[in-house]
This record gives sequence, structure tokens and C-alpha cells, in this order.
Amino acid sequence: MENIIEVKNLTKDYGQNRGIFDITFSVKKGEVFGFVGTNGSGKTTIIRHLMGFLKAQKGQVNVLGLDAWKDSCEIKKSVEYIPGEIAFPDLNNGITFLKNQADLLKLENMNYADYLIQKLQLDPSANLKRMSKGMKQKTAIVAALMADKDVIILDEPTTGLDPLMRETFLEIILEEKKKGKTIIMSSQMFDELETTCDRVALILDGHIIDIASIDDIKNSKKIFYKIEFKNEKDFKDFKKLKYKIIRTQEKYFQYTISISKDKVSKLFNDLKNFKLKFISEVKQNLEKHFKEVLLKVYENENKSNQKSSKKEVKKNDK
Repeated sequence: MENIIEVKNLTKDYGQNRGIFDITFSVKKGEVFGFVGTNGSGKTTIIRHLMGFLKAQKGQVNVLGLDAWKDSCEIKKSVEYIPGEIAFPDLNNGITFLKNQADLLKLENMNYADYLIQKLQLDPSANLKRMSKGMKQKTAIVAALMADKDVIILDEPTTGLDPLMRETFLEIILEEKKKGKTIIMSSQMFDELETTCDRVALILDGHIIDIASIDDIKNSKKIFYKIEFKNEKDFKDFKKLKYKIIRTQEKYFQYTISISKDKVSKLFNDLKNFKLKFISEVKQNLEKHFKEVLLKVYENENKSNQKSSKKEVKKNDK
């Protein structure tokens, strides 16, 4: 399938380690691609480059084969967008706003807009300025999606929605996915990305540190087990068997290990020689996957810091 979005070595450095750095990814036609990360991690900055609101200091951003900065006006003709911060014009009510949007988009048929209004239980006759955050978010969703364009870019679109409306919105996104739309969505919530996305990128301090396939996570060839031993000796002896340990909790004599499915029988045969408190399978999901990735990142940082400290001590000794 062709790449609808291509980002290569995108960098926007605001100084003091703020910004985005060497961001590279692509999104194929009909794919739903997600970003997850804390506030300030760089999700919105990436999306603003895709929309042509920011010019990259380094790298390339192409949407539909066009340069996101130079050809932003042309790109917007094929892109639906929900910003992270909603700001409405000074109009009396939602109806007027949606009609103005329809005129701007040269949209003659409002059937899909009406469908979205009913599905989201939106009262568009309410005063725009007096709407609750959730109502404003619903209005923004309808305004963005009613044109039925090929590419949808969403910056934390469920902000302000209550849990029921959040589920309804995810249903709408899955409907859009079935139509073959190409969708990019940022969020801080793992479950909604896992429900809708094909792949998800984890952003940390302006860097993509992992891109996970939801299908690979759900259909992993590996199984994860948490094992707790009754005594320290067994705990230490088990480590000698060289199973892949992804987490150690010495306080509890506990390991979390990862093994391939064809090694399960061997594991249980080996465990017959140890005294266990318990063993339980750990079901894998997007959140757990990224926690493991982050754990490795922090462990590597600690090792790097320790090496730097040792070198510094040696220099001082000399």
C-alpha cells in the first residue's frame, strides 16, 4: 500500500531539550496510526507540522505526496482536523458555526453531520461560548468529520468527553476506519489507541522510542509469566537457567520472564525443581508493552550514567 504520510528526520528544537528530534515514521493508506506520550512529549508539535502550521528546522514532512509546509493549503482540502485546543469564532450558536463550516467546505449534503450530531447527542442550538468542554469537543468533532475526507488528523480528540461519549467517539473512528480512511490520532490513553489503531508510536522527550504493532501485541508468539519463589536460594538458582528475565523484584523473590510458546513445557519441567509461591501468566497489552520499553530505556540511562560517573572519578583521581 502507498504511504499517505511520510515523515523523515523531523526536528524542531525549542532549546533546553524541548521540542521534537529526528522523528521518522510513515502511515499507509487506510492505516490508523497513534501517538501516545505525556504532556509536553511532542505529540502536538508533530501534528502541527503535519498540518503545515509549523516549519521544520530539519527533515521532511509529506502528506498525500505534497510538502506539508509549502503545500499546506492544498493538503487541507483532503484532511479533516481536530486540534488539541478548541477555539470557536464569535457566533451565536453551534448551528450557525456548523453551517458556516459547511459553506466553507462547499458541503451541500448535511446527512452525515446530522448522523454525527445524533450519535454524539449534541445540541447544536446551544450558545458556543457557554457550551461545556464536552459539548465544545462534540461540536469540533462534527465540524471536522462531516466533510467525509480521506485523511483524518486528531489531537487528543476525546478530551472533555465523558466515558460513554468517549466510547461513542471510538465507535465513530472505527466506522471511519472501515471506510478506508487514513487516520492519525494522539492520546494519553492506551486503551483507546489499542481499540482503534494499527500501530502506535511512543513519544518520550521529543523522541520516538518505539513503534508497536497492535496485531503483533495481540497475537504475540511470546508468553509472559510472573514467578515468585519461596526462598532466596531458588530465586538465585533459577536465574542460572538463562530464561529471558524482563523484570526482577528481589524484595519478593520474583521474576517476570518472556518465553516463546514452544518453550512453555520446558519451563514447567524446570520449575518442578523449585519451591514456588505462585506462577501466573501476564496478559500483554499496549500499556504493558510500552512500560517494558520504558523500563529498558531507564535501565540503559542508569548504566550510561554510572559509566560516566566512573570515568569522572578516574579523571579526578589522576
